[in-house]
Amino acid sequence: MMNNKIGEKIMKLRLKMNLSQRQLAERVGVSASAIAMYEANERVPRDEVKVRLAHFFDTTVQSLFF
Repeated sequence: MMNNKIGEKIMKLRLKMNLSQRQLAERVGVSASAIAMYEANERVPRDEVKVRLAHFFDTTVQSLFF
């Protein structure tokens, strides 16, 4: 399982940009249910999705996930 803070970070960044889970999902190329699972710490994004999320939020993979 991933660190509890990761789902929280994704959610805070998404809400800061005033996006729904569906809107974020469309922008990074995953399903809305995947975003919901990442935020609930029920699923770990694949490496390529980690990169897309970090790029979208204008941060590094390391700062977002580690």
